[in-house]
Amino acid sequence: RIAKFEKVSLQRFQQDLEKVCPWFDEAQSLRMYESIQLPVRATKGSAGYDFFLPFDLELAPQETIRIRCRMTPGWVLMLFPRSSLGTRYGLALDNTVGIIDADYYEADNEGHILIQLTNHSREQKLQLQQAAAYVQGIFLPFGITVDDDAVKKRIGGFGSTGS
Repeated sequence: RIAKFEKVSLQRFQQDLEKVCPWFDEAQSLRMYESIQLPVRATKGSAGYDFFLPFDLELAPQETIRIRCRMTPGWVLMLFPRSSLGTRYGLALDNTVGIIDADYYEADNEGHILIQLTNHSREQKLQLQQAAAYVQGIFLPFGITVDDDAVKKRIGGFGSTGS
């Protein structure tokens, strides 16, 4: 057992929701926060942890949205769209595979995981209800080289290690 999912603070959730979905008011964001489902495996044989939507989602063909969540330190968490949504709608993560490093949890942004999705369908609108599973995350061990000397501490979120 190498990780644990947790909610971010209400304040962080509301700040980030306002950035990516400014149409939700404070009362709506509080209801969403209180109903957030943490990722779980659907069956004992599942490799992936299903991530659930905090609100209803509608993506027109070629439309994009960002969604965030949080995890504690672990190995590496890789994120993929659920296969049924990829097959039906061409739903894809904009960076193809999300790589969430263990030290991301301690970043200044409370370790929010940014999941940016695009509906690549040419004609079909994607409609998902709140609490629908839309992405799955798989934990994998990783190695480092024998001459690795990385000492920098992560401070930011998405793309911060390349800054």
